[in-house]
Amino acid sequence: MKYQNYFFDFDGTLYDTYPGMVKAFCEAFSKQGKKLDPKEVYQVMRSRSVREAYRRYTTPELDEAKLHADYKNFEARYQKEAHPFSGAQKLLEKIKASGGQSFLLTHRDKSSLALLKRDGLVGFFCDFSTADDGFKRKPDPEALNYLVSKYGLVTSESVMVGDRSLDIEAGHNALMAGVLFDPDKKIPATLEVEQRVQNLIEIM
Repeated sequence: MKYQNYFFDFDGTLYDTYPGMVKAFCEAFSKQGKKLDPKEVYQVMRSRSVREAYRRYTTPELDEAKLHADYKNFEARYQKEAHPFSGAQKLLEKIKASGGQSFLLTHRDKSSLALLKRDGLVGFFCDFSTADDGFKRKPDPEALNYLVSKYGLVTSESVMVGDRSLDIEAGHNALMAGVLFDPDKKIPATLEVEQRVQNLIEIM
């Protein structure tokens, strides 16, 4: 393996959660009479973030608090349908077998750990940073810096793996490399990244 320490994003990187996220988002807005284009919502979520999607589609006549509550409820239901991307388990197995370490760094709460446990993947990780920890959101490197310090890691031997530019930027801000998982080529080629893959197994 090229690196010793691998930091993984969850949504859209290890797990294909976007279908449920988009469906939940559109349903939340639909409850207040606003119809959204799922393909457009997906593009915004993938290239930017869920927060950016809210900023783009929320208008003054909508109840924003209810939007968030409805989305959370719908998404919690749909996330049970999410499964790891092809190659995720093989990559995690390879990292562990080669003596490397894997960490989870996600904006999702600890529900991400429940999915990892369900699919027998949680044991591949040395530690986790979720939304429940209260760190600043990516691309701020606060969570990465915390884990690097906690485990005495060498940043030149570490890499952040994610599906969005903010994941790569977070890695670079923490002075480590970035691998972009871009299965449907939604991220502009102008993004500076050490490696760009369409299948997680390519990281091996």
